Amino acid sequence: MIILSLCLLLTAARFAIGPSLPDRVTAFDLIVAIVIGMIAIYTEFTGNEDFIDVAIILSLFGFLGSISFSYYIMKINK
Repeated sequence: MIILSLCLLLTAARFAIGPSLPDRVTAFDLIVAIVIGMIAIYTEFTGNEDFIDVAIILSLFGFLGSISFSYYIMKINK
């Protein structure tokens, strides 16, 4: 969890710094993946399986967000 927290902080810095929109989209995807990993580890530690549903929904939102950003980038570049 400590290593994932450190990775989350570094990725958040990359998200804030940029410098371009594709860099931010990639950082957003990585933030979602790290949070899903943290949820999975927390679920394993506590034995509470209810959080797996949260991870699945979060992965769906992350995927839809990535698709939306990609569509936006394609519209800008035309």
